[in-house]
Amino acid sequence: MSKLQAASNIIDAASLRAAREVAYDEFRKTQAVGKLTKQLTKMSDQILAHLWSNSGIKNEAALVAVGGYGRNALFPSSDIDILILLPEDEKQAIALSKQVEQFIASCWDVGLEIGSSVRNIAECISESDQDVTVRTSLLEARFLCGKKALFKDFAKAFEAAMDPKAFFQAKQAEQIQRHYKYQNTPYSLEPNCKESPGGLRDLQVISWVSKAALLGDTFKDLHEAGLVTQRELTELNRNQRFLETLRANLHLLAKRRQDVLAFDLQAPLAASMGIKEESSRVASEAIMRRYYWAAKAVTQLNDVLLQNIEAILFPQESKTTHPIPGEGNEYFIERQGVLDITDPQLFQKHPEQILRTFLVFAQTSNVKSLSATIFRALYNARTKMDSKWRKDPINRALFMEILKQPEGVSRAFHLMNRSSVLGRYLPAFRKIVGQMQHDLFHIYTVDQHILMVLRNVRRFMVVEHTHEFPFCSSLIAHFEKPWLLVIAALFHDIAKGRGGDHSQLGKADMRKFAKEHGLDKKDTELLVWLVAEHLNMSQTAQKQDITDPDVVKAFAKQMGDERHLTALYLLTVADVRGTSPKVWNAWKGKLLEDLYRATLRVLGGAKPDASSELAQHQEESKAKLRLYGINDDAYEDLWKQLDVAFFLRQDSSDIAWLTRHLFNKVNSEQPIVRARLSPIGEGLQVAVYVKDQEDLFARICAYFERHGFSIWDARIHTTRHGYALDSFQISGSNLVDEGGSYRDIIQLVEFELTAALTNSEPLPTPSMGRLSRQSRTFPIQPRVHMVPDERGRYYTLALSASDRTGLLYTISRVLAKHQVSIHTARINTLGERVEDVLLLDAANLGKNPKLQIQLETELLEALGA
Repeated sequence: MSKLQAASNIIDAASLRAAREVAYDEFRKTQAVGKLTKQLTKMSDQILAHLWSNSGIKNEAALVAVGGYGRNALFPSSDIDILILLPEDEKQAIALSKQVEQFIASCWDVGLEIGSSVRNIAECISESDQDVTVRTSLLEARFLCGKKALFKDFAKAFEAAMDPKAFFQAKQAEQIQRHYKYQNTPYSLEPNCKESPGGLRDLQVISWVSKAALLGDTFKDLHEAGLVTQRELTELNRNQRFLETLRANLHLLAKRRQDVLAFDLQAPLAASMGIKEESSRVASEAIMRRYYWAAKAVTQLNDVLLQNIEAILFPQESKTTHPIPGEGNEYFIERQGVLDITDPQLFQKHPEQILRTFLVFAQTSNVKSLSATIFRALYNARTKMDSKWRKDPINRALFMEILKQPEGVSRAFHLMNRSSVLGRYLPAFRKIVGQMQHDLFHIYTVDQHILMVLRNVRRFMVVEHTHEFPFCSSLIAHFEKPWLLVIAALFHDIAKGRGGDHSQLGKADMRKFAKEHGLDKKDTELLVWLVAEHLNMSQTAQKQDITDPDVVKAFAKQMGDERHLTALYLLTVADVRGTSPKVWNAWKGKLLEDLYRATLRVLGGAKPDASSELAQHQEESKAKLRLYGINDDAYEDLWKQLDVAFFLRQDSSDIAWLTRHLFNKVNSEQPIVRARLSPIGEGLQVAVYVKDQEDLFARICAYFERHGFSIWDARIHTTRHGYALDSFQISGSNLVDEGGSYRDIIQLVEFELTAALTNSEPLPTPSMGRLSRQSRTFPIQPRVHMVPDERGRYYTLALSASDRTGLLYTISRVLAKHQVSIHTARINTLGERVEDVLLLDAANLGKNPKLQIQLETELLEALGA
């Protein structure tokens, strides 16, 4: 008798843990996941049978395994789902209630983490009719022990109640919702190996619908039924084995149920599976690349098999076809909203029809996917997609035609990538498929990010989406050859992962493509320039003072003309939005739009003259104030205390808002705090007016930190008579998370922040939050760089570090400790990384070089804490 058999025959928690550890140790050595799941299932079967026997229930009810346990697929931390099937007689069922409770309690006592349901047959059928999740779980019911006749009655009733067509449609709808939850992509940097598109759940859906339709319980059954080719059967089994091995190792590494391929687990996971560091990539990247290729294959196989099963369930509908109108489309038909071909050997005979497939797909709005026949034909024709095929003038013309389509472009490119056609047509693109990005603000692989940016550019062009970014939609509607921006999106990051500056390396790829596809000199120059400069605008907007005329003038010189500026602006908005939902926000959008408008004025011949900008801002502000019945002379005393920099750095609406609340409180002895819904459409704008003090900025940050606010922007100003006039753009708060809205907390913020500024107690100790998993896995070396400006009035302090709660308050507290005042603050959060720029008063710093060194040292310690 083996150790495993001996351990599993002892029914207590200790022996169960010992038996499991033996199985785990064996798996760690062999990576035989099928054997592991069967061992864990058998172990649970034996224990449950023993506990059932001791419960006194015996043959009056039936014990049934359901869900994953029912299909003999238990993973190390999976729930053990069981159904206790009661007799229909109500009195008999009630009499068993005490034994059932004791049985369930004994399961937990022995260490079995069960998910239990107690029902009779009628209740099972009723529940499954109302909930497709219950129906799916019961579909995999497996008899364990007890009254077998009762289980047979259940199985017969369940089969009779099953409607394969309705079940298929419900599971298809459920899958669409699940994919949407995971951004409709398998290419996120921390995918869920079970639930994400291309995960194990997509394989299970195939099994469920085929079983419900009585087509077979296994992939082998589907192969024998002619629904799966031999190649597809091999792919299904190989990818299922890989994903299951991945999941089992994840559970063991995390010591709990863990299905997300988190950053901090990827390297240990690679080691567990024997994947070593390659010459060009670390082990974590190697295993993730394998995962992405597996998920990509599973996504395609899921589509193919569901189509084949649907054709059997809905035979009449599947026979109905419609020709695709248009010259050259005679090989294509539409069937149930899917594009199909008339000849499975089409691509072997006519390889030029490969790209035409995606052109027809883009042009035909009522088709949502490609047929199983097309996916199979594309795979079989992969050897046809060679260098000769890529150089064929017909294919180059077709590729350009796809790019220029008014609709369907992003959908077509998504399918081209999914079917590997895009990578075969553009070898440079194939190199970045599954390429990870460890910059902590991209959440997708390089290829998926590129397709997201391409999609974003395309959305600017679609009428139905003009409400999202109306300014961008307006600009692109008047842009000559907008399809050029689609090409720029396709190439802007194509050189990532090669080492060196990808913006410069990508120029050669872009120039080569433009030459091969017959683009003229002017268009080629624009595209090459966009690839090289695609990071310029976001860096300028987020890291420099765009209210400074010299900054705008220098940026305008780099742009050259309106066409280049508009193209870069549109690409930048699409690019930043395509990195991560955390990176894009309304404030970043406003910075980019302000920079665009300011630069456009310069390119149009308007010189960036501070005096004219000042006059314009003041006149616009006065016009707004008159609407509130405030005369010009009413705020004269206030405006006398504000210098030119204040008026240049504020919008006229902000000037009017601040003036309206402060014009009669110029010499107020009490702090004045005013808040409003942010004009940029997200969060709050908070203004503070109070006699200046050295720790003021730190006190304000302390309040925001305490309530979980994120500071997007801080504009610090000191009046001529020694008052601080500070304005903040903030968002996110536990006050809002608790069920309120920003409008609800305006008065609370005004009251509490006023009280905090009136309080003269020492500054509280920073409560530095923990670093995120991403930041711990890919740590950023903190950087502090301090340099004086040319006039010696201010020092620019540039900070870079991993983001965490309370970071800005910690920085401001260090500055307050050394009596260093902040003149302006530019807050820039990029996912898990912060890059802040503070302008410091040089009064103390310029006189004391040692203080500079001490300040930098303490800031580095604070950033790295």
